Formats: sequence, C-alpha cells, structure tokens
Amino acid sequence: MRKRRVILLGATGSIGTSAIKVAESIPERMEIVGMSAHRNAELLAQAANRTRPSAVCLVEESQLPVLRSKLDYSPEILVGPEGLETLARSTGVDLVLVAIIGTTGLKPALAAIESGKDLAVASKEILVMAGEIVMARAVERGVKVLPVDSEHNAIFQCLEGKPKQEVKTLILTASGGPFRKLSSDQLSSVTVADALNHPTWKMGRKITIDSATLFNKGLEMIEARWLFDVPVDRVEVLVHPQSIVHSMVEFVDGSLLAQLSHSDMCFPIQYAVTWPERVPNALKPLRLAELGRLEFEAPRYDTFPALGLARRAGQAGGTLPAVLNAANEVAVEAFLEGRIPFPRIWSLVEHAMDQSENFARPSLDDILQADGQARDSVREALSRDRL
Repeated sequence: MRKRRVILLGATGSIGTSAIKVAESIPERMEIVGMSAHRNAELLAQAANRTRPSAVCLVEESQLPVLRSKLDYSPEILVGPEGLETLARSTGVDLVLVAIIGTTGLKPALAAIESGKDLAVASKEILVMAGEIVMARAVERGVKVLPVDSEHNAIFQCLEGKPKQEVKTLILTASGGPFRKLSSDQLSSVTVADALNHPTWKMGRKITIDSATLFNKGLEMIEARWLFDVPVDRVEVLVHPQSIVHSMVEFVDGSLLAQLSHSDMCFPIQYAVTWPERVPNALKPLRLAELGRLEFEAPRYDTFPALGLARRAGQAGGTLPAVLNAANEVAVEAFLEGRIPFPRIWSLVEHAMDQSENFARPSLDDILQADGQARDSVREALSRDRL
C-alpha cells in the first residue's frame, strides 16, 4: 500500500475542498504536503491548519499579512506566480493536483512535469491551451497525466486495458445546465442568479456559467482529444440531466462502457490519487433502484453554440483553442459583472476566433501571446458595446 505525497494547487475552491476531504478519508494513501490559493488567505490558512502541509503559496502577495496572522504553525510560505512553480517543483512529492481555474495553472503544471512528478489535472484550461506541449513533455519525462474532471476520469476508467484501435467514440455526458429546456429567445433574458443555479453540481462561479453556456463541455471535448489521443471528431456530447453516468466509451463492436456514481468530486479525485488501485471509502454508494430512471438527449447545437465553436477550435488546433478559452474567460467575467446579456458570451468568443490568426504547432510563447490577444479582442468589443 503506497501513500502519495500531493501538492494541491488551488486549495480553497470546490475541487481543493474535495481533495482535502479525500486526504482526510484515506490518510494511509494520501498526504497533502503543499497547497496554494490565489488571494483567499483566510481560507488557505484554515486549510493549512487542518492538513499541516510543509509549504503554502499565496499568489496575491498583498494578502500575506492575513495568511501569517491566521496560520497556527510555521510552514514555508511562497508568494506569487513564481511561488506556484517553486511549489510544483518541491522534492519528495509524488503528484501535483492542479485545481486552479483559468490559465494560471499552466506554468506550474509544466514545472511539475519537468521535475518528474505525475500530474492530476482538474483545470481543463491547461490541456485546452497547450495540450500538445503538455502531453509531449509528459511522455519525454515519463510521467503520468491523470484526469480529475469527472467526465475524463470516467473515460479513463472505461479505457483501462483497451487498445486504442478498439475505441470508436468518446461520449462526454453533460447535465445540460439550468437552461437546457429554454429557447434561444428565453436565454436573452436570463440573469446571473439564474445561470449560477446549477441543478446538479456545486461549483465555482466561472465553471458554473460555463456549464450553463455548455462551454464547459466544449472545453472538455478539446481536453479529451489530448488526454486520450483521439481526434476531436470522435468526441461527442450527450445530455444526461441526472449526472450519474459521468461519461461513456463506444467501442468498434458497438458496445458501450460507462462509469456511474453520485455527483461528488471526491470519487474521481480519490481514483486519480490511488490509481491503479481502488480503496474503500465512506462516500455514498449508488443504488440504481432508488434512482428510478436515467435520461439522455442530444444537445441543441443551434441554441448552445459553444459546442460548435469548441469543435471548430479542436479541429483547427494550433493557437485557436487558447483563443477560445481566453475569450470565454473575459466574456464570462463581463456577464458576471452584469455588463452583457447571456447569449453575448457566445458571440464574443466567436468574434475573437474570427479575428485570430491561427498558428500550427505553436510554442508556449505563441500560445500565451494568442491568449493575450484574444483577451484584448474581447475587451475591445466590450468597449464598443458601451458606445
């Protein structure tokens, strides 16, 4: 029985909170030896006091006095984006779990790989932006990239031991979000509060909006393309409101394999940490007879353009997925601030993609430059909206 020493990047979000629960439930298999937060110093201190990692990192240095005042022991304290990379390179670590929303996790993820550590990815933006680079470097260093998103973790489980030539289609399930039954006209008047009212999962604000637009699922299509080395044309989306079937794999003989569990991120986090083994836990078991029924339906591509935009970016490759991701981040922020109506998120992302010059086989600098230009493109469009 092997205990994995884990660095947790993003300890104060929903994934980080679940990861701490997992560590406390299987202490013989998981020890958190380092953790980070962006700016929530008080919650970082609470998490650190609870798990006692030897090092913590706070990206927003101005909050450092709060962190120091709330800690009840004396870990090593790192600061800034450079601190994240230093933490990811820590010695005596088996696994770096990246649960940072957005693009901030890319450089520490690469730092972890370059220092020979396995990577557990809960931040889909890393592979959307730079999947080719990340996976190539993982192969070079001989480290594993383990999926933590419930959908990709499900596919990972379904694919174990199966030759790639036997796989026909990867099927990502989507809850459909709070608006799956609304028409295009009705979507124009939804509020921020409406969009944040997810029917199944309790998540952060940005990812909850992404679930409502289906950009979350679009990003997952691109992520799956790199995690499992399949063309994005062979990645499909199926709406499943109950969020019990977390994803499926269709094989060339027509068979489907699916992974099922309750909607609790502790399940995929635990499997990423203990893989290739399974260990008992106290999580709620699934009783199919109590569910009564499981429903499935095709997504409405016309009403929710995010899926088509993501497929376009995934097919083109190069820097276009980074443009899609960056444009979406800025557009979602504008919606959360009440500056744009809900459907404008899609049109802003499409505008940025149309304005972008795509570079095939980009370097990391090319990707980061495309990311910045996409953000500028959306901000410029938003400024014109106000004229």
